[in-house]
Amino acid sequence: MADQRDYYEVLGVSKNADEAELKKAYRRLAMKYHPDRNEGDEAAEVKFKEAKEAHDVLSNPQKRAAYDQFGHAGVSNSAGGGPGAGAAGAGFGDIFDSVFGDIFGGGGGGSRGGSRVHRGADLRYNLELSLEDAVSGTSVKIRVPKMVECTSCKGSGAKKGSSPATCPTCAGHGQVRMQQGFFSVQQTCPQCRGQGKIISDPCGSCHGQGRVRDSKTISVKVPEGVDNGDRIRLSGEGEAGENNGPAGDLYVHISVKDHPIFVRDGTDLYCDVPVSFSTVALGGELEVPTLDGKVKLKIPAETQSGKLFRLRSKGVRSVRNSSKGDLLCRVVVETPVKLNSKQKELLKQFDESMINGGNKHSPQASTWVDGVKKFFDSMTS
Repeated sequence: MADQRDYYEVLGVSKNADEAELKKAYRRLAMKYHPDRNEGDEAAEVKFKEAKEAHDVLSNPQKRAAYDQFGHAGVSNSAGGGPGAGAAGAGFGDIFDSVFGDIFGGGGGGSRGGSRVHRGADLRYNLELSLEDAVSGTSVKIRVPKMVECTSCKGSGAKKGSSPATCPTCAGHGQVRMQQGFFSVQQTCPQCRGQGKIISDPCGSCHGQGRVRDSKTISVKVPEGVDNGDRIRLSGEGEAGENNGPAGDLYVHISVKDHPIFVRDGTDLYCDVPVSFSTVALGGELEVPTLDGKVKLKIPAETQSGKLFRLRSKGVRSVRNSSKGDLLCRVVVETPVKLNSKQKELLKQFDESMINGGNKHSPQASTWVDGVKKFFDSMTS
C-alpha cells in the first residue's frame, strides 16, 4: 500500500471533485492508456489499471468516504484487490460502453437492440438528530418525495392491455447511424428519443412516463455513534428508473443539534463545570452529568481554574469500532456575585491575610509579575 499513488493524483482532480469531473478525468485516461490502444506497452497498462482502480473507489460514495478518512487501508478489500484486478481482462468495447456509453446512447443499463433503461436518480435527505440519539442510535421514520414506478402500467408507460412497440426508425436500438463523408456518426433516434420503443396508447396515470411523483415513508436505522457529516445509504430507495430500470439510492445525511451541556469532538465529550472558590481551594466532591447518568467527581485541594478532569469511557462509542471516548470536565471557578456587606468584609480580611503571607499563596501570580517586570526591563535596557 505504501507505494500506491493517491487516487486524486492519479486522476488529476482535486479532493472536492464531483462525479462529472471524476468521470471526465477517467475517460481521458482510459482512452489514452487502454491496453487495446497500447499493445505491448506495459507502462501504459499500469497507468490504465491505476486509473481504473482510482475511479472505481472515488465514484463509489461509500468507498470514497472510507478512502478520504483512512487512505488506501480503508479500501484495501474493496478496490478490486489492487491496481490490476479485473482491469487487464476488460475489452475495449466494455470500457467504451461503460465510460462513453452516455455520449453515444449506450450504457445506462440497457441492452443493445432493446429499449434503453436508465437507473433512477440518487436522493439526499437531511436528518437532524439530538446528541443523545446520535450517541445511542435510534430508528426514525422519514417521508421522502420521489418518482416511483407507476402502478397502473407497472412502469411500461403503456395503457393497461397494450404494450410499447419497437421503434421502426432505429429498430429498437435507440440510435441511428448517419454517414457523413468518410465518417459514420451515431446519434440518438429522433423518433423515440433514444428509448428504442414507441408508446401509441400511453398510460393515463403516468402519461407514458412509467413513473409518477409520490412520497414514501421509510424506516431508517441510525447506528450508535453517528456524527455530523456521516451518511447512511439505503440501496434502492432513490427514484425509480426509467423503462423499468433499477432504482437509485437514498443517502441520509446526519446533522447533530447543539447540546446545552456537552460539546462533542469525535468520540470525546467536553463540558464546563462551575465550581466555587472555596471548593477548588479546599477540595471537595461534585456531581457531574454524563449521557449515562450522574457520577461523582473529586476536586483536589488547590485545583486551578481550567483544569481538565477525564472520566474514562463516558464519551461516545465509535460508529466504526467498539472503542469509546471519554468525558472531559473543565473546572471553571465562578466569581461570587451580589455579596452583602458582611461577605465583602470577610473577603477583604481574607485578601489581607493572603498579602501578609507573601508569594507562597499565589505562586502563579508572582511568577507572572516577575515575568512582566523582566519584559519591561529588557525594553528599557
